[in-house]
Amino acid sequence: MINNDILRRVRFVFDYSNAKMIAIFAKAKVEISTEQIIALLKKEEEEGYQACNDSLMCQFLDGLIIENRGLKPGAEIPTPLKQLTNNLIFKKLRVALELREEDIIASLASADFAMSKSELGALFRSPDHKNYKACGDQVLRNFIKGLSIKHRGV
Repeated sequence: MINNDILRRVRFVFDYSNAKMIAIFAKAKVEISTEQIIALLKKEEEEGYQACNDSLMCQFLDGLIIENRGLKPGAEIPTPLKQLTNNLIFKKLRVALELREEDIIASLASADFAMSKSELGALFRSPDHKNYKACGDQVLRNFIKGLSIKHRGV
């Protein structure tokens, strides 16, 4: 999935304002302006569109984790990853929202997408594990859609 699309969808799910988005980025020590937020939230074909690179997306997700869960005592803000996969995005959203397997499966089910616990577990394994499975766009899209149904009824 395109990082900008994920930003738009997460913003919609939780009804974040521009100021809230800026505050989330600030939690990860990223200074971003309202104009930049607006440019990141535009669609590719719109004038003024700015692509959200993996590093910036990682910082947003880390900021979301810090916003929702706080930093562990003595912990520092993580260094942003240069390359982000759907698996890592899914994992960071899971951590930020403090979701258990049952919560994720229920979220996917509300979006009419069935997944077993073992299939879900494979998405969160280390990439070098023999049972690791890459997370496809469809899984991530339906997970966020399920969050939208749960939090907004849409």
